[in-house]
Amino acid sequence: MEQKDNIFTGRGEVTPFEFNETVASVFDDMISRSVPMYREIILQQARLAAKFYKSGTVIYDLGCSTGNFASALIQEMRGREFTLSAIDNSSPMIELFKKRIAAFGGAGNITPLVSDIMDIDFAPSSVIVSNLTVQFISPDKRDLLIKRIYDSLIPGGIFLLTEKTVNPDDDLAALQQEFYYRLKEENGYSQIEITRKREALENVLIPETVETHINRLTSAGFSAIEIWLKWFHFTSFICRKD
Repeated sequence: MEQKDNIFTGRGEVTPFEFNETVASVFDDMISRSVPMYREIILQQARLAAKFYKSGTVIYDLGCSTGNFASALIQEMRGREFTLSAIDNSSPMIELFKKRIAAFGGAGNITPLVSDIMDIDFAPSSVIVSNLTVQFISPDKRDLLIKRIYDSLIPGGIFLLTEKTVNPDDDLAALQQEFYYRLKEENGYSQIEITRKREALENVLIPETVETHINRLTSAGFSAIEIWLKWFHFTSFICRKD
């Protein structure tokens, strides 16, 4: 049974957010209550990965957390052989990932790795997934990462990117924030929890506009880019390398 996220209920000093053991232990509850349509995003990404995967290449899950995408992919592949490299810089996340995937037995060739994704030497890949990960990387490194992702994909390969985005229009940005906080309240978070988590994420999670993401993806070489899901400031892209 997953643990309930009550990390930000206290009143002490707010420290910068990090994916430590405490966060890892409540991650599934946290993300399902904080990211609208999260399960739908994971399900459709697994289906897309199964459709576009090519034998002899690697599927990368960048910022794999506790293994939600990997679990969905195993079920979607239905016994097909595949190779998945799951990367996260949080050791507690990877430990939970290993426990979850072990329950599936020997399904697929899955390699979990504790690493900064900027340090990965990408092998030829047909699918790369990044869910709410780029936003935690220093903005000055993001162009290089996306270019390396593009270069590692084989022709016809896809990059599945989900990010929290911001609108350049102040009124629309405020509207996005209002409806997002309303969602979090409906999912059981108090005003104190919402405020304290926002403070913890300040200068840790740095979102960008949809236009900034598209410009970066285009500059890297992607010519086919689609927003396949959007809920206010949560945006999911599919990008194909021709």
